[in-house]
Amino acid sequence: MKKYFFIFIVLFYADTAFSHSHYPITRDSLEAIKNGKILYNQYCVSCHQANLAGATNWQGLDEDGHRKAPPLNGTGHTWHHTDELLHRMIKYGFAKLIKNYEGKMMGFGDKISDEGIDNILSYIKSYWKDDIYEYHLEMSKQ
Repeated sequence: MKKYFFIFIVLFYADTAFSHSHYPITRDSLEAIKNGKILYNQYCVSCHQANLAGATNWQGLDEDGHRKAPPLNGTGHTWHHTDELLHRMIKYGFAKLIKNYEGKMMGFGDKISDEGIDNILSYIKSYWKDDIYEYHLEMSKQ
């Protein structure tokens, strides 16, 4: 029985412990930013806009009573979250991360690889002011 419990624990934490040990994600690679822009335009632009400004009046609710897409360009709260959490938000969506979340953010883990998600984050970070980027870099190292 202990053997099965141990195996369960290892498998449960394997995704977090091993596959994303490369944090923090930087904006240093032009190739990652370019690939991230392609993926962003394919999957994210319809809600977060081409300039990453998010929905108009993003702090309010839409006609369905759901939260609107926030800006990702450094003017909203995206940079308050660690790289790991941002990666999980994109991969799994809010429904799996936050109980009773009233938003439309769905997960893209079945469409975008982990590397692709990280490239999207590199692209997003390329819009951030230097002070925000540096703060976030330090926060994500912890």
